[in-house]
Amino acid sequence: MQHSPMICRDRPNLSMDPLSEVLSLLSTQSSVFAGLKAGGDWAIDFPAPDGIKFNAIVEGTCWLTVEDVEQPVRLEAGDCFLLSRKRAFSLRSDLALPTIHSDEIYRYAVNGIAHCGAADAFFLIGGRFAFGEEASLLFDGLPPVAVVKSGSDQASVLSWALQRVAHELATPSPGHSIVVQHLGHIMLVQVLRLYLAQEGNSTPSWLLAVSDPRIGAAIQAIHADPARPWTVVDLAKVAGVSRSTLALRFRQKAGLPPLEYVSRWRMQLATRSLKNNHATISSIAQKLGYDSDSAFSHAFKRIMKCSPREYREKLASHSLQ
Repeated sequence: MQHSPMICRDRPNLSMDPLSEVLSLLSTQSSVFAGLKAGGDWAIDFPAPDGIKFNAIVEGTCWLTVEDVEQPVRLEAGDCFLLSRKRAFSLRSDLALPTIHSDEIYRYAVNGIAHCGAADAFFLIGGRFAFGEEASLLFDGLPPVAVVKSGSDQASVLSWALQRVAHELATPSPGHSIVVQHLGHIMLVQVLRLYLAQEGNSTPSWLLAVSDPRIGAAIQAIHADPARPWTVVDLAKVAGVSRSTLALRFRQKAGLPPLEYVSRWRMQLATRSLKNNHATISSIAQKLGYDSDSAFSHAFKRIMKCSPREYREKLASHSLQ
């Protein structure tokens, strides 16, 4: 298992766009990449993944079924799917076939590539990212399975990354682990972009909000100056709309009011700072614009369901396990 930070720096770069900044804040507890080659009649059950899972079809076709999702999905070369919930799933050449468990073939994987069936007519690359709890901001609001079909101009970047990951897995060279990790991050971002570009994606989510030019401008302003005592009027001026329009549109896109987003973003930054044992709770409170430690603690507890001190103690106990 490979461990690495998610394309991040020591602190967010205020010139980043919101998606890049949120990804830079996510701590990648682990990331794993693997491939599957199959042919003939084959059917495999996969356990519910820990974290965010995405697979991309490099060659061939298959059927995808996901736990609690009624309709199976036919996937072809260039198609991708992203699992944002902990759901078991299966891949198979024919829906009528009985399945085997993925452990039965992945225990014999070579360079991360497993084989199933009698030929190599099908090739899939998969990646799994285990993030911390702060990932909910990015992935809440997505459907349990988001399918991205091939064929768009934007898919060319994803196709390039797919081919490079396939090459690195098949013929590992010095430094291949870090290359695969970064290519995997590129693929994840591109899948999110392609999902947003598809028609019919109107469920409120953070991703939908930042893709809206007006709401995205307001979110970027919040990220650039989280300690500012923001009002809805201030944010409406940034977005270039009326106060009432911003309030309505923000809720429609993000699923929560603008000032609630301010609070939640501050807590994202607070949890990251609390992981740094050199930062005092008072300094974190001041940096995020709170007049007192008690005001910060109250806001933190409302959103995170524990006090800042308790949160830090949980982190310390987990690190010792």
